[in-house]
Amino acid sequence: MRFTLQHTDEKTNARAGLITTAHGQIETPIFMPVGTQGSVKAVHLQELKDDIKAQIILGNTYHLYLRPGLEVLERAGGLHKFNGFDRPMLTDSGGFQVFSLANIRKMREDGVEFRSHIDGSKHLFTPERVIDIERTIGADIMMAFDECPPGDSDYTYAKKSLELTHRWLDRCVKRFHETEPKYGYEQSLFPIVQGCVYPDLRRQSAEYIASKECDGNAIGGLAVGEPTEKMYEMIEVVNEILPKDKPRYLMGVGTPINILEGIERGVDMFDCVMPTRNGRNAMLFTKNGVMNMRNKKWEMDYSPIEENGASYVDTLYSKAYLRHLFHAQELLALQIASIHNLAFYLWLVREARKQILANNYAAWKSNMVKRLSNRL
Repeated sequence: MRFTLQHTDEKTNARAGLITTAHGQIETPIFMPVGTQGSVKAVHLQELKDDIKAQIILGNTYHLYLRPGLEVLERAGGLHKFNGFDRPMLTDSGGFQVFSLANIRKMREDGVEFRSHIDGSKHLFTPERVIDIERTIGADIMMAFDECPPGDSDYTYAKKSLELTHRWLDRCVKRFHETEPKYGYEQSLFPIVQGCVYPDLRRQSAEYIASKECDGNAIGGLAVGEPTEKMYEMIEVVNEILPKDKPRYLMGVGTPINILEGIERGVDMFDCVMPTRNGRNAMLFTKNGVMNMRNKKWEMDYSPIEENGASYVDTLYSKAYLRHLFHAQELLALQIASIHNLAFYLWLVREARKQILANNYAAWKSNMVKRLSNRL
């Protein structure tokens, strides 16, 4: 994997870059649709590529390991061959999912023992095992195994957790270097900065992560319950240290405004389930604010879902029709809303990139934040 930093905005830390992988190039800043189980929910592959214009998607190690399982994926030739997405893919480590299973997992120095949420079977994730699983899945970018502490963790717990994450990272890096890709193309490993909301821990972690000299670096443990301003502060602290010649990935974030704020602070890559999850619950993100498509105000509004929208569905269907579909509990409603929201998110980062290259990011972002804050 190669990263080329093409331009930095004159008035902010916003960056435009290019990531080159075995499965194609990614223009940054970029948003990655979440394909947890090898599928971006309610969205066809062709729509994902042609209409939404996804350059990279994310898969989940925990879920793919449990179902369909490693044997199925390996026989298929990896996740790219299994789901047909021939562009870059990233897999998280499964750490966040494992740690969210607080009542059915046991954390130890060697890893985490947990029970499947599907059938209750017992499993063990160690740093080495996770690297092996991600090799089998075959994503272009693999995340290191880490612990994601709650946003309200006290300092003592956050420090202990961080030290464990660093020890696990050492084992991930060792395993990564002593194993080979399975499908004839190179894979990259990204370590994850932790440290909760404590600046000294975040600095310590960023320095340790940077010292590993991996192809890129991630910022984890944010948007997990801490105040938004704390999240922005931690991004600034970390990005002062993480190398400028490597992509920076803010994990699990977030709203359109969160993404614009992250870009301003030097983040290159984002992912979040919000566009699809909120879409399935009738919330649409638009260039002029948020719409709840269940509201009665749309009942006889026959105008397009969004004028000059980012997707073909915006002009093909009316607000009244989409509202009807939600109230009738038609599955098409979930598909239309998911396509719309993902296309909007991808439009937003493409437009951000244009403004960065034009040295106009600060003014554009200020105006966009005002528009995006509206409830329509």
